Amino acid sequence: MKTAELIAHLPLQAEHRPVCLIGAAVIDVIADAYSLPYRGSDIELHQQSVNIGGCALNIAVALQRLGIQSLNALPIGQGVWADIIRNQLNKKGVSSVIETNKGDNGWCLALVEPDGERTFLSISGVENQWERHTLDDLPITSNTIIYLSGYQLAAKCGETLLSWLESLSDNVTLFIDFGPRIADLSKTQLLRLMALKPIISLNRQEVEHIVTLFPDIAHQGMDTEALANIWHSQFSVSVIVRVDKEGAFFQESCRSSGWVAPFKTTVVDTIGAGDSHAGGVIAALASGWALQDAVLLGNAVASYVVSHRGGDCAPSSEQLAAYLQQY
Repeated sequence: MKTAELIAHLPLQAEHRPVCLIGAAVIDVIADAYSLPYRGSDIELHQQSVNIGGCALNIAVALQRLGIQSLNALPIGQGVWADIIRNQLNKKGVSSVIETNKGDNGWCLALVEPDGERTFLSISGVENQWERHTLDDLPITSNTIIYLSGYQLAAKCGETLLSWLESLSDNVTLFIDFGPRIADLSKTQLLRLMALKPIISLNRQEVEHIVTLFPDIAHQGMDTEALANIWHSQFSVSVIVRVDKEGAFFQESCRSSGWVAPFKTTVVDTIGAGDSHAGGVIAALASGWALQDAVLLGNAVASYVVSHRGGDCAPSSEQLAAYLQQY
């Protein structure tokens, strides 16, 4: 699919597949930092904004703006942060099917350096307090795409989530965006997850984690394609490797792989880049697109997001189509 064809396919058609997002709704306090602090230091920050966030919430908003409805399993508790999240979700027309009285939602401080790179300091809340009966009550139907983040899988609730996933029908598709918490998962946990044959999305740094699982594999100087091929050959899973300005590489099978071109832009803020990419990919998959075309939509949405400041800037289909006209 070329850019003109991508624009022509927006807005997306009514989805062919149901989507369930399992994960966090939290508060993001975003601040500019001229540099990261070192131990014992005291640096001055410039607060940008206070937004609702969390990987699954960001994807829920991205899907909603692209016209895709999802079943949002985002625990919302009781407290100051939960009240803000609940109020803001109502304004965005997004709802969650999980309410709990077991505490407040978590929050994080996002430090944004001058080059746009961000560093998170997170405090967990009810979004990491999953119970099996809550998951069993979710109305998961055949052919559902289920999204999960490494943040929940690596938390104390990870075993509850993993055992629930293993109990589901083979007629669902698991989409995992591990994020930096991939390093906190044991080899056993990763092998159990890979046995479920998910679609996985990683950045270049995260995909290199394969060498810690298989230290006998010669990996010095391996390029992105080689690392993606290792993931696929070892686990027989579809892999998306996001490589920032270079676009993304996908490996779906031995005969279906390749680079998907980026939409080059001026990066002002990378907060939400990975989540927005996942949102674009999932929206396209739910609409019946091939994986390669879905990655192209993910690249487009991520390009739009990183060219705007703040964590809540996922585009509508109309905004994205207008943005892509420049390409």
